[in-house]
Amino acid sequence: MTTRSDSITDPDTDSSTLSAEELAAIEEKYDEGAKVRKVSRNAGLLLRGVAIVFAIYHYLTAGFGLPPDHWHMGWHLAGLFILTYALHPLIKSKHAFDLNTDGFRLGGIPVYDIVLMVLGVSASLYLGLAWRGIPLLGIEEQTFRMGNPNTFDMVFGVIIITLVLDLARRTLGWVLPLIILVFISYALFGPQFPGLLQHPGVKFRTFVSSMYFPQEGIFGVTLWVVSTIVFHFVLFGVIAQRTGLGQLFIDNATILAGRYVGGPAKVSVVSSAFFGTISGSSVANTVSTGALTIPNMKRLGYPGHFAGGVEAASSAGGQITPPIMGAAAFIMAEFLELPYTTIVIAAIFPALLHYVGVFAVVHLMARKLDLQGLAAEALPRFKAVWKDGWANLIPLIGLLWVLFSGYTPYMSAFCGISLAAVSGMSRIKQPATLVYSALFIAFVVWKYVGGGFELNTAALLAVGAFVVTFNPQKRITEPEMLDAIELGVKYALAVGAASAAVGIVVGVINTTGIGFRIGFMVTQGAGTLAADFHALLSGINVSLFAVSDLQLFLSLVFVAIACILMGAGIPTTALYIMLASVAQPALAQLGIPPIASHMFVLYYGVVAEITPPVCTSAYAASAIANSNPFRTGISAFTLGLGKVLAPMAFVYSPVLLFVSSAGFDLWTFTYAASSCIAGVIALSAAVVGYWLAPMGAINRILMAIAGLVFIAPSLTADAVALLICSPAIISQLLARRSQQAVVA
Repeated sequence: MTTRSDSITDPDTDSSTLSAEELAAIEEKYDEGAKVRKVSRNAGLLLRGVAIVFAIYHYLTAGFGLPPDHWHMGWHLAGLFILTYALHPLIKSKHAFDLNTDGFRLGGIPVYDIVLMVLGVSASLYLGLAWRGIPLLGIEEQTFRMGNPNTFDMVFGVIIITLVLDLARRTLGWVLPLIILVFISYALFGPQFPGLLQHPGVKFRTFVSSMYFPQEGIFGVTLWVVSTIVFHFVLFGVIAQRTGLGQLFIDNATILAGRYVGGPAKVSVVSSAFFGTISGSSVANTVSTGALTIPNMKRLGYPGHFAGGVEAASSAGGQITPPIMGAAAFIMAEFLELPYTTIVIAAIFPALLHYVGVFAVVHLMARKLDLQGLAAEALPRFKAVWKDGWANLIPLIGLLWVLFSGYTPYMSAFCGISLAAVSGMSRIKQPATLVYSALFIAFVVWKYVGGGFELNTAALLAVGAFVVTFNPQKRITEPEMLDAIELGVKYALAVGAASAAVGIVVGVINTTGIGFRIGFMVTQGAGTLAADFHALLSGINVSLFAVSDLQLFLSLVFVAIACILMGAGIPTTALYIMLASVAQPALAQLGIPPIASHMFVLYYGVVAEITPPVCTSAYAASAIANSNPFRTGISAFTLGLGKVLAPMAFVYSPVLLFVSSAGFDLWTFTYAASSCIAGVIALSAAVVGYWLAPMGAINRILMAIAGLVFIAPSLTADAVALLICSPAIISQLLARRSQQAVVA
């Protein structure tokens, strides 16, 4: 480890580039699911085998066909129980992750964890075993037991509900399980709740049946999406990064943006946007790209907290960056019953708006501090980068081609993983290694002959599998590929545990109708406040907005605040599932199109990741920057203002999502997009205190207010916004002219 004691007294002093071990330690510290218990060598080999079998099972079923849902989700959950109880200790104390073979342990794993592991696996697989009934034990077919569970159902149901909550606690901490316990209490003790929240209550047997049997609850849509789609994309991201796609992104971002004003900071923005296409983890994105960009920003002259904030804000945007967008987008597609490609298209402009905001702040800060770009000799050479790394792009192209050609997301992931493995391990100069390319080409031909692939798709994939064998990079060996697969499985444990646990919330909401009750309370409360505010404005002869407009705005603010507060310490995927079930109905009651309301809650869920005091991405960035964590979090939040405002924009103007039910009109889209970008730039200038020249406090306030008004795209709102910011604009133009006169 590198000694950095000289940085303790001044947290924003520069530091050398961190080693791979230090970066891994940072990721483990701030990514709840990354740090795992050390086990004995034999136990490690056994768990490695389980992880690899787990990955191969999902890989093969994605390409060759899924088993029945109850078996498929059962196997996925069984793997989660084995690996989580083996790798994540009961209590995360200082020495809980150390190797300990004393007492009642097997290979460093406590016996009680092994018992819980066996119980969890049994409860996961019982559903499949008893689906058609077990006459010997007097168990009827599942159809006849729905709503009337037998003793076995009750025992295994209680076990799996309890242990799923424990999985979430071990991988993600206490926040999510405590929220789920509140929902469970609401279901069981409905008569004790006041007012509109009161309901007759759910009988315990009915509750266990609903949470355990498929369609809703633990074996519902959330676990299905994660076990069928999300895991595969996590695995693709890890393998693609291991084969060199992540480095290709960083190199090209440096070439594109490194030479300009504030170059390294702009590299951070661009590379994080690129990297977000293959990574759904904000912390992993922060560590991977921040290892290069943060030290470069500090050397250029950016304060450490600002450098960390740039990386954290940019990396959080990876979860809303098409085409992969992390796990939540796949679940959104299932909730809305829309093709995933529709979600991807809808996310294009909101993601662009976020990065425009971050880019604008970075550029203006560089202008304010007079920071130059990287020297020409420090930039990678375009020809050398692509000569060495061209093959790494082919797996992503293959994945996107299959995805946008109308095939299932898991088939596209299967093809992407296969091409990434071929790109890493097959080399034309080593004939024995061509077996991987040959196997995938054989699969493509088999699918084409059977009518599974169209000719153009089959040709593209087969040619891609052959062309990547000419990859000039060093071949990845089989043990190295197995390491990447094992890492991908470990990354997927937390999201799998979250999806299973949050299924309980979805089940409770479907059973009790609490989502519509809360939605009614939000809209009614906002309506009352809107009426009072409108009456107040009318009393002083000022009435710019109707009551309905004020009610919509206040409802959006209430839901946004709830999203951010609930998001403290909860992964985006789990948070989105809860918010889509609880907060989204409130927006639906106001007539907001479904895709706009779902995007609204997803984006505010992502905002929670960079909102102090709990902002794990910013804390990971601060560790790399050696800066104050809270100041880094504040910087990340202000840099992410584009993401804060984007949801408001596409609620008021759904045309920004392209695929809204309101239809698409080019002129309307162009006008609304321009208005939103103007608002984000105005806010960016207010945050930095600089546009054409340094900006005083009053002008910053005027620009901030104008930026907020710009976000509601209408001629009236834009005219008001221009009127508000015109003094600031005039003073900036005059100040800039004075500066030029002095220079002349």
